[in-house]
Amino acid sequence: MNTSKPSPAANRRLIGRLALVVVAMFGFGYALVPIYRVFCDITGLNGKTGRLETAEALSREVDEHRLVTVEFTGSVNSGLPWRLEPVVKRIRVHPGQLTEVDFYAENLSAHERLGQAVPSVAPAEASKYFFKTECFCFTSQTLAGGEGRTMPVRFVIDARLPDHIRTLTLSYTFFGADAGWKAKPG
Repeated sequence: MNTSKPSPAANRRLIGRLALVVVAMFGFGYALVPIYRVFCDITGLNGKTGRLETAEALSREVDEHRLVTVEFTGSVNSGLPWRLEPVVKRIRVHPGQLTEVDFYAENLSAHERLGQAVPSVAPAEASKYFFKTECFCFTSQTLAGGEGRTMPVRFVIDARLPDHIRTLTLSYTFFGADAGWKAKPG
């Protein structure tokens, strides 16, 4: 049985290597978020949509020979006492056509709440062709206790949307956006 102790120099080398591993792990974890965003932008994964200026959306060519069905859904994170629903559940649009729809949000509590909507498009492949010019999801929304509000979404579907995609779904989920919202009585 070998009972010799490692030298102080060997201990310092080991500590240095372990510190280097910790720094590398921290750096990798820090870099994951931007890497993931780039990956999602390239692949269309995670249903993230693009953003366009209105002037650019209006200058796009409209494919009058094709109709695409767009379905709308809304939900709220279980901790936020709101209700969210599309005013119209389904429409048919020509790719390239600027379209506006409304969602209705209502704060069911007696207290002011701040919420942030997160959009998603399905199938994920379609998200690369779905662009919004105006959306309540661009900024956080504040609703007073009992307040309800109609919120518009203006979008265009790129005419290059693959032909096999005939129906897509735009979905929003609202989450509480202020630090103290869970603690307030509802």
